[in-house]
Amino acid sequence: MKNALQNTNSSLAALLRTGLLTAVIALGAGCAGNDEQETVVDNLVEAYDSAKTSVERGNFQRGIQIYEIILARYPFSDLSRQLQLDLMYAYYMAGQTEQAVEAADTFMRENPIHERVDYALYIKGLAYFEDEAGFLEKRFKKDVTERPPKDVEEAYSSFRRLVERYPASQYAPDAEQRMVFLKNRLADYENHVADYYLRRGAYIASLNRSKAALEEYNGAPANARSLRLMERAYEKLGMFDLAADARRVRELNFPDS
Repeated sequence: MKNALQNTNSSLAALLRTGLLTAVIALGAGCAGNDEQETVVDNLVEAYDSAKTSVERGNFQRGIQIYEIILARYPFSDLSRQLQLDLMYAYYMAGQTEQAVEAADTFMRENPIHERVDYALYIKGLAYFEDEAGFLEKRFKKDVTERPPKDVEEAYSSFRRLVERYPASQYAPDAEQRMVFLKNRLADYENHVADYYLRRGAYIASLNRSKAALEEYNGAPANARSLRLMERAYEKLGMFDLAADARRVRELNFPDS
């Protein structure tokens, strides 16, 4: 991720030197009690370097503040595209996922053929990415697969678009690895719903969700459970030949299931 920031330095520095050095930017540096401090930066090079340094040191709010002010002053310049990329990264690192997604979407909408659209897709995917249970779920040992995976679907969709549209992107390998996790997470949720229907006697509905998990998320480890659920649903419906087919497929592809 740091490389993504470094990649923009030389081109951005060139842009900053082309007639934009005389701007004066007033920045709110934060509050101590009721006392408001203010810092004045004499030029955009210094302002950008200050924002970049703040982000690198983990002071994301300070970096975000500076980026936002520069971007507000020059919303339609070539410089603004570079700043949008830096800003979406800072939002992501600060845990401001909604702002990161909005910034990524804005960049892609305004620059649909820009060479860094792959990066915007990557940041959007990361912002939605969910790699572990939340605090309450950990505390009470709640299964995350029981939650509707809206954010997971958004992350998977962003990474999938990145991999399919920009297979040579430097971010594609990491996106593919994250997709493996997300694919299994989504398949787990489909299985949870299928099991819910099965236990309530809605066997056709259970079959449909199990089949959806197999077709949409083919290759996920959770496919073994999908096949087992299909087998049980077919048995409940008296379709024993189809149940046997599902069992054979499961045993062939998942011998240790």
